[in-house]
Amino acid sequence: MELSVRTAESGECQDLAYNVFARSCPSRGTLEHVTGRWGALTLGALHEGSLRFNELRRRVDGVSEKMLSQTLHALERDGLVHRDAQPTNPPRVDYELTPLGREVAERLMTLIQFVEGRMDDVLEARGRYDETRGAL
Repeated sequence: MELSVRTAESGECQDLAYNVFARSCPSRGTLEHVTGRWGALTLGALHEGSLRFNELRRRVDGVSEKMLSQTLHALERDGLVHRDAQPTNPPRVDYELTPLGREVAERLMTLIQFVEGRMDDVLEARGRYDETRGAL
């Protein structure tokens, strides 16, 4: 599944072992886990530091317990999140980013901050679109 890509910086070709555009490529699943609504918000929340399940659920407003659990399992399986279960009574489970997860979250936070910073433009574009479509 190699793909040659010309990098913008150098103009040189670089061989990649995976191609997210190929249907059978395993990178596609990880991309879905990272960029899906709950995955992105979970990684963003954990970028701030280690959190327990209920703290994370409160931070990611609107996520159900089931969806958060599924999201954490997928991110843990992909090596992005570490689950630390401590044998206390009651049990204590903390979630934190792995080094790979931190790297992904930092890139994701750049995108999140960009989107938040440009929301006035987005809302304006939506308004124009809605006016145009409503007039048809």
